[in-house]
Amino acid sequence: MAEETTLHVELVAADRVVWSGEATSVIARTVEGDVGILRDHAPMLSLLADGVVEVQTEDGETWVAAVDDGFLSVALNRVSILSEDAEMSHDIDLERAKQELEQAKQAGSDDEEAQEAVRRAQARIRAVERSA
Repeated sequence: MAEETTLHVELVAADRVVWSGEATSVIARTVEGDVGILRDHAPMLSLLADGVVEVQTEDGETWVAAVDDGFLSVALNRVSILSEDAEMSHDIDLERAKQELEQAKQAGSDDEEAQEAVRRAQARIRAVERSA
């Protein structure tokens, strides 16, 4: 029997499965910094930060998504990314994301909601740029 060489990855938003499949690596941003996950990674549970998740498939494709905070779990070559909201880069309207970033910046840096909106808009823009 051939040895399994992939990770099973599930990227899940609050209302749907955004992406699910086999991958050779995952890169995600946690509150402690970026983490790269390969096969046989040590078990871990971490808080996901607003940012970008990159999934490299065994076919050499790279899937990129913008995610809000949530959780990242790794165990037994299974990676679960649970986020309040997640959006694949090919579903993001770049011009709209740039407009949302400008509106959030104009709302002021003292406003917690505005700061969160800035982080989310920046993540959406980075996701599109990384997938291009």
